[in-house]
Order: sequence, then C-alpha cells, then structure tokens
Amino acid sequence: MIQSLFSWRTGLALIAIAIVGSSVFYSQYLAKKIAKEERLRVEQWVEAEKLLVTDSTGVSNRLVTLIVPENKTIPIIVTDEKGTVVMHANLDSAKVAEDSGYINSQLKTFKSQNDPIEYINQLDSSQRDYFYYGHTSLLSEVQYYPLIQLLIVALFIIITIWSITTRNKSTQNQVWAGMAKETAHQLGTPISSLEGWVEMLKENPANDSITPELQKDVARLKLVSDRFSKIGSKPQLLQQNIVEQIDLMVEYIRRRATGKVVFTIDHHDHPNIIAQISPPLFDWVIENLLKNALDAMEGKGTIAIDIRENENNITIDVTDSGKGIAAQNISQVFKPGFTTKKRGWGLGLSLSRRIIEQFHNGQIFIKNSEPGKGTTFRIVLHK
Repeated sequence: MIQSLFSWRTGLALIAIAIVGSSVFYSQYLAKKIAKEERLRVEQWVEAEKLLVTDSTGVSNRLVTLIVPENKTIPIIVTDEKGTVVMHANLDSAKVAEDSGYINSQLKTFKSQNDPIEYINQLDSSQRDYFYYGHTSLLSEVQYYPLIQLLIVALFIIITIWSITTRNKSTQNQVWAGMAKETAHQLGTPISSLEGWVEMLKENPANDSITPELQKDVARLKLVSDRFSKIGSKPQLLQQNIVEQIDLMVEYIRRRATGKVVFTIDHHDHPNIIAQISPPLFDWVIENLLKNALDAMEGKGTIAIDIRENENNITIDVTDSGKGIAAQNISQVFKPGFTTKKRGWGLGLSLSRRIIEQFHNGQIFIKNSEPGKGTTFRIVLHK
C-alpha cells in the first residue's frame, strides 16, 4: 500500500513537472514574441510621430494619421534629454488626474521593463526625446500564466494525494474494524463455555475461594469481547463518575500486579467528577496506561493517578516511576505498530488516542518523561 502510494506521488510529481515545465517554456516563448512585436509597434509609432512633425505632404500625413491612433494598448511616456515628461499615451487617465506622482512611478516601472527608443529631432539634432513604454495587459497575463498554472497543478496534486490517503485510511479502518468484530465473535463461544464451568464450580463449597475471582475474569473477558464488537460503531456516551470509573479499573489491575507496586489516586477532595464517556472504551484506555506503567516498572515502583476538575475540562494524569521514554521515541509512541516491548503489536496507545480524541473529543499526550525516572500521560476531557 505504501509502495503504491509512493508510485502515485511520483507519477503525479512527474506529470506536474512536465506540465509546468512545458507551460513555462511556451509562455516565455510567447512573452518574447509579444515583447518583440510591441517594441516594433512602438518604433513604428515613433517614426510616425517624426513624419507628423517633419513631413507636410498630404499622402504622408494621411498615412501617419492612420498609424499614430492605432496604438491604443501600449502605454508610452516621452521625456526630453533632461528627463522631463513631455507627453504620454495610454495611461490611466483617472489616476493621472488624481495622483500627481502616478506618471513618474509609471516611468520608473517602464525603465525597468524595456530599453527606451531614442528620437532625434530632424529640425534640431541637439534636441532628443526618449520614448519609454511598458507591458500591455496581454504580455503581463502571458508572463503570470505559468505561476497560476503552477498553483492549479499543486492544488490538484494536494487534493489527489489527500483523496488517496483518505481512501487508504478508510480501508485500513474497515479492515481493523472487521478483524475486531470477528475476534469478538470468536471469543463468544469459549466465554459462554467458561461461564458454564464457573457455575458448576459454584456448586461445590470447596471452590468458594476461587470462583469469585474466576467469575470476575470471565466478566472481564466479556467486557473485552464487547469492546471489540463495538469497534467501528459510534459509541454511546453516558454521564459517569470519572473517579469511581478509574478506581474500579485501578482495583482490578492492583489485584493482578505484584505486591511491590503501590497505586495511589488523588481526586483533590472531589469524589464525584462527572463527564460524558463510553465506560467500556474509557476503561480500555485507563487499563492500557496502567499496564504500560507496570511494564515500564518491571514489577516494582509506584503508579499515581491525579484527577482534577477545572472550569472547562477534566485532567487525568497517570504517572509511573518506570524507566521512562527516550526523547527520540516520544513523538512515535502513539503511532500504530510502534513498541519497545519484545512482544506486542504496538496498537494500545494508538487505539487509546483514537478513543479519546475521536470518540470523546478530548486529548491524550505525554505530559513529561525522563529516562530512569518515569513517565506521565495526561488525558484531557472537555466539559
């Protein structure tokens, strides 16, 4: 899938380069051609002005009166040898009337665009005028066309890549959801069988010490199966007491941890903190954080849960005294497949983020971590 996406991107990039390259080349060719023709037209206009001044024959004047008015698009400013503007043509008349500096600013622009055409007065060779001219709107459009096309092509590539990526993610999500539902279906039969065996064990008073714990574990398996069956479906959020929900999960993990692990919960004298959650999925997140903490401590240390209710949100910090996370791995821990364990798929934290962010509209992140001292994960639930 990644290779396919890469080939798509490469192909699109090559097509874009080819389109933009050919457009730039052809646009530059057209721009040079138009610029050459415009200069020729200005030179004809200058020559016509000469004839209009020096030639008194009727034929020439009739020819000149046809040539001079023909230029209606090329803006021209004429200056004398001292740089004083003596005339202009095809400038914005409204701006000329409103802004006294408009002509000079245009003159500066024309000087940067084209070399002037020098005109020597036929009656007085000491008198010289300089014809400066600017780009027509057509030439400007041709020059800026490649940039516009580049933006369009870039937008096309971005939309295409986004569509492919979205489609691939959607396919991945469907595969994961299908696998989860199938897992839940496969767990159903052995769980039902275990429930039957537990009921049989209850009939013998000698088993009273073990059947309650077995029953809790079977109930736990049912909960896990229920979680898997709901993946891909929109969970139902309920008003729940966060403190009580976390306390039950901590108690469950405590009984299955070694006696060398100390668990603490601090709710800052607020035993009832209510939030909208999906209990099975929220339990999954807390369980995953607690199990990761146990793995990081290798059987001994402390796990502290701090629950605070603020004006706009609820924060839950899970802190362990384990080995911590290396700085280069902090940005990777929530990515699917990343794990530092010898066994595991690296999906726990990835699924936890999805549960908190997509289903609970909250946040989960590493608040801080220091190798050799421990890690703190923070969950933020918005009220």
